[in-house]
Amino acid sequence: MRRPQGEPGTRAPRPTEGATCAGPGESWSPSPNSMLRVLLSAQASPARLSGLLLIPPVHPCCLGPSKWGDRPLGGCPNAGPVQGLQRLLEQARSPGELLRWLGQNPTKVRAHHYPVALRRLGQLLGSQPRPPPVEQATLQDLSQLIIRNCPSFDIHTIHVCLHLAVLLGFTSDGPLVCALEQEQRRRFHLPPKPPPPLQPVLRGGQGLEAALSCPRFLRYPRQQLISSLAEARPEELTPHVMVLLAQHLARHRLREPQLLEAIAHFLVVQEAQLNSKVVQKLVLPFGRLNYLPLEQQFMPCLERILAREAGVAPLATVNILMSLCQLRCLPFRALHFVFSPGFINHVSGTPHALIVRRYLSLLDTAVELELPGYRGPRLPRRQQVPIFPQPLITDRARSKYSHKDIVAEGLRQLLGEEKYRQDLTVPPGYCTDFLLCVSSSGAVLPVRTQDPFLPYPPRSCPQSRAASNSTTHNPAQRVVLMLRERWHFCRDGRVLLGSRALRERHLGLMGYQLLPLPFEELESQRGLPQLKSYLRQKLQALGLRWGPEGG
Repeated sequence: MRRPQGEPGTRAPRPTEGATCAGPGESWSPSPNSMLRVLLSAQASPARLSGLLLIPPVHPCCLGPSKWGDRPLGGCPNAGPVQGLQRLLEQARSPGELLRWLGQNPTKVRAHHYPVALRRLGQLLGSQPRPPPVEQATLQDLSQLIIRNCPSFDIHTIHVCLHLAVLLGFTSDGPLVCALEQEQRRRFHLPPKPPPPLQPVLRGGQGLEAALSCPRFLRYPRQQLISSLAEARPEELTPHVMVLLAQHLARHRLREPQLLEAIAHFLVVQEAQLNSKVVQKLVLPFGRLNYLPLEQQFMPCLERILAREAGVAPLATVNILMSLCQLRCLPFRALHFVFSPGFINHVSGTPHALIVRRYLSLLDTAVELELPGYRGPRLPRRQQVPIFPQPLITDRARSKYSHKDIVAEGLRQLLGEEKYRQDLTVPPGYCTDFLLCVSSSGAVLPVRTQDPFLPYPPRSCPQSRAASNSTTHNPAQRVVLMLRERWHFCRDGRVLLGSRALRERHLGLMGYQLLPLPFEELESQRGLPQLKSYLRQKLQALGLRWGPEGG
């Protein structure tokens, strides 16, 4: 293969994940509305907009041979040419050049090159505010190449090509989309697809609302919502659209800073027009995703809304405070109101009295452990209920994917059944994964001979108690093994969800010593023997002893 003239030995820089919101060669923009601009400025049908939101970004790092069914590059005689063709496709400067590289090198083209070509075509078309027109013959030739070769694609390649074709504007009744859909349905032995109904053309916020409401979009979330920029029209950002966006981010654990900042900015700008029932939905993703926005007026705005609306919608008020509790930003004035006898008496006779009491119990725990300067009213002891008396719904729903069973078996073989408790709820109502009782010398003791609970409220300052805890000096030490499963994190896998971070924070402040077991480490253990060795190392690192020498 020869390089195009004018490119002697040069390589175009590859876009990185940090620049997913900019076109090729552009820097990332911190504008809070930038990730919404293309959806608000585009003229498209709901299907097209849904495609914009659904299609996963096709980065070169995820188009490697091992992902697409080819042999590893290092083990194939043609590895160099195949990889070289991918680089040339990624660096193509025009649609014609892109097609030329595919057509002139038929023996070097692999299935994974076609999604690369479609992705590059989208970058070329989106790199300028008004991209030059593409000859119809060029698109037809590219379509024919894909149609001719799609029977040899694996199902993942077909899926990505199909969605990229939708993104690029290929019509749903055109030959390319029809061929890919037919091949996809043939693989799954599905009946023929009925003709699609005509889709109305929608603009701006109306189109975004249609896309966000699409059931297919709700079933198949994606993390980077859009990857190009356009001019925003803020007047089309309605509360309903922003609520749909907030709910989507929260539901699918998408910690997208630009979109979250856009929601925070919208909340501040539209403060006077928003009631607490809308605000609770807009604030939900911030607490769930453990994200405190940079918008300086975010907290003052919420405090004003709470002061204005607290008596109107009690459940919405408590929901807002729950989100702020996860962010460690509880306003004292709102706490005074929800702990007042009048508010408590008012909610006691409502249908949602139990859930409000549970939330108030959690807020009271946060006041006890995290707000030593608070001097206002508290929730009466007779009104308190266990916060989370059983494992959370997400854990129960995904129990078959959890590491809990194999960790329990590892602990049973390592320590013995009598030396740990599983799924024990400790006051004031936090469920622990595994709890060990440890003597002052570090010996793991039989749980039946000990009180597994530490006193609540703590008898001393929680901060100093947590800081001074050590296995060998605290005779009442309790060690809690915390499973950190993949779904306990935001979708990027680095930040704990707000509810998980809150639980770990509170257990630590109550005096429990936490031993996290991250999913990356658990997934890397191959079989029970490796897992037992891993658990042994973790426990011994804390200075714990068991067996005949441990007592």
